[in-house]
Amino acid sequence: MGLGGISIWQLLIILAIVLVLFGAKRLRNVGSDLGAAVKGFKSAVKEGDDQTETKEQIEAQGRTFDAEVTAKQKDKV
Repeated sequence: MGLGGISIWQLLIILAIVLVLFGAKRLRNVGSDLGAAVKGFKSAVKEGDDQTETKEQIEAQGRTFDAEVTAKQKDKV
């Protein structure tokens, strides 16, 4: 038995069927497109983390920010 009840032979048969249906060239293109998408996503997440500033960082630079805080009160019966 292999991964979760699927043997290596079953995985090889599935791979062979996928290769026959889609072809090696198309699978390679899909793989490279998927890799590029993951790479782009990681770089976008990293840019987002770099641009996020905390309140302390903003105050340390001498800048201020305005914000409105609203609270929802529950009616007490």
